[in-house]
Amino acid sequence: MVLLSFDIEEFDMPFEYGKDISFTDQIAISRTGTIAILDLLDKHQVIATFFCTVTFAENIPDLIERITRSGHELASHGYYHSDFKPEHLLQSKLKLEELSGKEITGYRMARMMPVDEQEIEKAGYTYNTSINPTYLPGRYNNFNISRTYFTKDNVLQIPASVSPMIRFPLFWLSFHNLPLGIYKSLASWTYKKDKYLNIYFHPWEFTYLDDFERFGFPGYVRKNTGNKMIQRMNNLIEWMKSKNYPFGTFQEFIKAIKK
Repeated sequence: MVLLSFDIEEFDMPFEYGKDISFTDQIAISRTGTIAILDLLDKHQVIATFFCTVTFAENIPDLIERITRSGHELASHGYYHSDFKPEHLLQSKLKLEELSGKEITGYRMARMMPVDEQEIEKAGYTYNTSINPTYLPGRYNNFNISRTYFTKDNVLQIPASVSPMIRFPLFWLSFHNLPLGIYKSLASWTYKKDKYLNIYFHPWEFTYLDDFERFGFPGYVRKNTGNKMIQRMNNLIEWMKSKNYPFGTFQEFIKAIKK
């Protein structure tokens, strides 16, 4: 099963590169990208999981309704994207349930940072997918963590997909920078080994990010964004469907592995 997911959030990433961006623009850019994603998923009749912050959800009620009406899963990405307190785990779950009318069972920490699994369980989540089980300088050093799903403190942990053996990450940044053929080869290798893929992206990737003065992003971040990203994602989904890879939400995946 392909677990295609999107971390939809207020677009605060320019702050990491010393650039200011208004809250209005943060919401507008992520909104534009989320619509592009939903249009692509509708085109291919594919379902996915949307990890959403409460801050973003409160500003896009029509898109939250569209996500749930289309059969996608809504999960928590925290209350805010750039601020975290343990109490936000439960607060974000309850608020997203109020806004969507759906049960929220999954959590992904902003920027895939560590989160206390005991706090995840206390907040009532079934699963956590906040682990990138690879090594990235200055960000992750998770070679000691299982590549594939496991249970810890009564919570199912579903790490992001990395390739067998060398643990090459298949996350959004790899998708932008690798030739598409190489990315597909790594994805195919991983799928054959693990019987599933857990790959994630963001709405702002589907918008124009080449304005260095405005966003401050280095070339490896802004490469293949906007229309190029839409075309690449369209190509990836078509390829996966040609391989007969089924798509599903995290909730569906959990039901399948528990059978």
